[in-house]
Amino acid sequence: MCTVCGCGQGETRIEGDAAHKHDHDHDHHHHGHAHSHDHSHDHGHDHGHDHEHAHEHPHEHGHSHDHDHHDYGQGPARAHAPGMSQSRMVQIEQDILSKNDQYALANRRTFNEQGILALNLVSSPGSGKTTLLTRTIELMKDQFEVAVIEGDQQTANDAERIRATGVRALQINTGKGCHLDAHMVGHGLERLEPKPGSLLFIENVGNLVCPAAFDLGEAHKVAILSVTEGEDKPIKYPDMFHAADLMLLNKVDLLPYLTFDVDKCIGYARQVNPNIKVLLTSAVSGEGMDAWRRWIEATRAIALTGHPTLSQSE
Repeated sequence: MCTVCGCGQGETRIEGDAAHKHDHDHDHHHHGHAHSHDHSHDHGHDHGHDHEHAHEHPHEHGHSHDHDHHDYGQGPARAHAPGMSQSRMVQIEQDILSKNDQYALANRRTFNEQGILALNLVSSPGSGKTTLLTRTIELMKDQFEVAVIEGDQQTANDAERIRATGVRALQINTGKGCHLDAHMVGHGLERLEPKPGSLLFIENVGNLVCPAAFDLGEAHKVAILSVTEGEDKPIKYPDMFHAADLMLLNKVDLLPYLTFDVDKCIGYARQVNPNIKVLLTSAVSGEGMDAWRRWIEATRAIALTGHPTLSQSE
C-alpha cells in the first residue's frame, strides 16, 4: 500500500500496452531504465517490466502485528499505515514523491520544449468534469490542436466520449490506484505524442485528496467543484484547492434548485488559497465557458511568450 495516499497495488493499463504491476510499496517508479520522455525515440517500449527490482521491499521492517501497539503514523496526505513507524512512513513518502518529481520534471521539460500547455483537471467523482471537458474541446478544437490523457480506475468510457469530439485521447486505467502519477503520464505521452503547440488536458482520477500530492509536470492544476457537492469542500479538502491555480465552480445552472452559497464557497477557497482564481461554469447552459476559454488562451500565450494577452490583463 502507498503510504502517501493509501491506494493499493494493482494493474495499471495504458491503451495499447499490456497491463503492468504498479506497486507503490516497491517505490513504484524504479523500473530500471532511463525514461527521458524523448519523443523522437522508438515508441515500441515494452511496458511489461520483466526486469528485476533490486531495491528493498518496504514491508521488510520486521514489525510485530500486535494490534495493541500499532503506530498509526500521519503523513502529508493524512494517510495511516497500521504497524509502520512514523519515521519509516515519512521516509517512504519522501522517496515516492521525490521520484515522482523527477518524472514530472522530465514531463515538464517535454512540454516546455514542444510548447504544449498541459492542464491537470482534478475533482471528485460526479463534478461534471468530463462533460465540461467535452464542451471545452468543442469550443477550442478549431483554434488549437487538442489531446487528452484520461485517468480512471477502470473502463475507457471517458476516453471514448472525448474521441467522439474528434480529438485524440488516451485512456490510463489505474486499477486500484486513486490518482495518476508523473510516470504514468510520461508513458502516456509516448503513446499519445501530442503535437507541438497543442493543448493537453489531463483528466485525473476522480479524487479530491491524492492528486494534490502528485505533480504531473502540468502548467496548472484546475479544480472543478460542482455546486451539488457542498460549499465547504475547499476547507474539507484544503490540499487540493491550495495546489490549484483555478477553481471552476461547475453546474451553476442548477443553483435555482439548490441552497448552495456561492460567496461562502469562494470565500472558503480563498481562505485556503488567497491567489486562486474562480470561474462559474455550466457545460449545459454555457455560462462561464467563454471566460474559461479566454483563461486557457491567456495561459497558453504566457506559456509560449512569457507575456499576458489582452484578455488576461482585462
